[in-house]
Amino acid sequence: MLLLRGYVHSEFLADHRVRPPAPTGDVPDKVLSGGPVLDARGERPVSHRVPDRKIVLTFDDGPDPEWTPKVLDKLAEHDAHAVFFVTGTMTARYPDLVRRMVEEGHEVGLHTFNHPDLSYQSASRIQRELAQSQLALAGAAGVHTSLFRPPYSSTADALDDRSWPVVREVASHGYITAFIDTDSEDWARPGVDEIVRRATPQRPGEGAIVLMHDAGGDRSQTVAALDRMLPELQAKGYEFPRLTEALGAPSPHSAVHGPDLWQGRAFVGAVGVSDNAMGVLVVALIAVGFLVVARFVLMLVLSTVHVRRVRRVRRRGPPGGEPPPDAKPVTKPVTVLVPAYNERECIADTVRSLVANDHPLEVIVIDDGSTDGTAGIVEELGLPGVRVLRQANSGKPAALNNGLRHASYDLIVMMDGDTVFEPSTVRELVQPFADPRVGAVAGNAKVGNRRRLIGAWQHIEYVMGFNLDRRMYDVLRCMPTIPGAVGAFRRTALDRVGGLSDDTLAEDTDVTMALHRDGWRVVYEERARAWTEAPGTVKQLWSQRYRWSYGTMQAIWKHRRAVLERGPSGRFGRVGLPLVSMFTVLAPLLAPLIDVFLVYGLVFGPTLKTAGAWLAVLAVQGLCAAYAFRLDRERLAPLLTLPLQQLLYRQLMYVVLMQSWITALTGGRLRWQKLRRTGLMGAAPSPPGGRATAPADVPEAVAAADAPVTGERGTRQKSSVG
Repeated sequence: MLLLRGYVHSEFLADHRVRPPAPTGDVPDKVLSGGPVLDARGERPVSHRVPDRKIVLTFDDGPDPEWTPKVLDKLAEHDAHAVFFVTGTMTARYPDLVRRMVEEGHEVGLHTFNHPDLSYQSASRIQRELAQSQLALAGAAGVHTSLFRPPYSSTADALDDRSWPVVREVASHGYITAFIDTDSEDWARPGVDEIVRRATPQRPGEGAIVLMHDAGGDRSQTVAALDRMLPELQAKGYEFPRLTEALGAPSPHSAVHGPDLWQGRAFVGAVGVSDNAMGVLVVALIAVGFLVVARFVLMLVLSTVHVRRVRRVRRRGPPGGEPPPDAKPVTKPVTVLVPAYNERECIADTVRSLVANDHPLEVIVIDDGSTDGTAGIVEELGLPGVRVLRQANSGKPAALNNGLRHASYDLIVMMDGDTVFEPSTVRELVQPFADPRVGAVAGNAKVGNRRRLIGAWQHIEYVMGFNLDRRMYDVLRCMPTIPGAVGAFRRTALDRVGGLSDDTLAEDTDVTMALHRDGWRVVYEERARAWTEAPGTVKQLWSQRYRWSYGTMQAIWKHRRAVLERGPSGRFGRVGLPLVSMFTVLAPLLAPLIDVFLVYGLVFGPTLKTAGAWLAVLAVQGLCAAYAFRLDRERLAPLLTLPLQQLLYRQLMYVVLMQSWITALTGGRLRWQKLRRTGLMGAAPSPPGGRATAPADVPEAVAAADAPVTGERGTRQKSSVG
């Protein structure tokens, strides 16, 4: 549709060159000295002149939605007729006006499709210009015409050795060419008096073909000139007939029937759809632009508020309404639940990182029917405080609920089997539970295998998108998701909402929304860092994001009634759900329009302005990303890949979201998508100074993320679906 619109609006394949005058040696003298109507269909061209007391008004370049109706009104008011030499592009865009011309008794001629100087064009291009113009005319008015006027033409004596072959070529297709006797030069807007003077034949009573325009700019002077000229010349005995009527020739119009008529209507209809589609797309682009800008503004402003609030709390304690500044640190023991399915490549490092934590805890690994010896690996480690529960393969929610039933403590930390904690992660994660209103805490998940390009892109996404989002949602008190890689819950809160549900594929989002609706506070603790292995291939990334996207849609739909409820549930429903829907589901769905218009602008123009606008948006994203990296104390080097991320990675996310929408609308149900792990994450000792660091400074096992690893448990391969 956009290609069709670009073509019809002459945004590509248009040729605006105008050839300078050339010699006239090849043009017959009778043509140069003959009348303005030239029939060159035979071997010997024949010229015709308009009889005396007859003026044939001709209007070029239309129809125009503003000025053509006014011209038609003036002609009807003064009982005059004219010939409209229309372009195919304007005919296809405004078919109703061409239909009105024919219905009101005017004649229509062709003025090419895209208005090129035909002396520059090949015979095939000339034929295409004529055929496409006839196609548009058939679709608009149900007729074909045998009248033609070349663009940039004037009087017959202006023909030269370059334009004469064009007349012969056009005549070979059955057309009569109409030049002019006098030019009103209304295109220059010289004033109404001057237009009338130039349009009036120099010798009293002389017939003429007059050139005027009903498109191409402000034609108010043309309309005013008609209102004066028509009655004045009619009073002097002039008539304003159609061209063939003045010459006593048959009508140039022939009715179109059958396939030609339907092809024309289909073409005109498609052009109308393309114009309307552009309008819809522009509105949608404005909407997505507003959403994107709103999200950036909200993230930046609220992230700044979050940072200041956290710093104030750490200096002086929480403000009024929060636990007192002298509240004691949370030192209660914690149960850590690790659901695992075929995690032999990662599980040892995961468990070791937990045992190395500086907070009292027990670790429960729930083996969900693994077939690769995951449970045995944990048992062979013989680490203190680590238990293994075995169950038939039932999915992650069932595994977590099983672990919850065997937990010894009230504070529950949940993590994935491919994640490693820093020594302080558990301690930092549970400190917000000093506030008895807090039911869950989201930690700071970070990408460990970030050295390859796809890992670097996800690293940017985690830091800029996920963690800035969590700061924003924390301030708004509507955190939508506790990440499965690092999150903590109050057991009482989980019991009140029925534990983890398998109603959706995003059990972490589902349970978080349920906690909000039950009145619990859900907060973000940036210092509770966990290093996770992100998908290393496009296929794995697709599977993961497809599940996330579809699961989020399911969770939003499941908790939709919160919008109408009162209390904490209603607050979350009217604040959290709309924000998640707009920023996670709606805006990404519309965001491809940015890239569509980027390509459209680069191809069809204005190229420099389009490229400049895109670079400006990229600069804004870069500034936001740099701010997010600064907050997370990350090196800025990965941001060098941001332009490629916007061009490639973002497109993949669009397609994933579209597939999720299709699945949701068709009522599909996804199975749990198990990623193939490589065991790239090692146990993670605390980075120097307690800072989150870039890959070069993360623990040795993390920094070596891209190295092939084999060991006593064999190569890092595993089954794909659980």
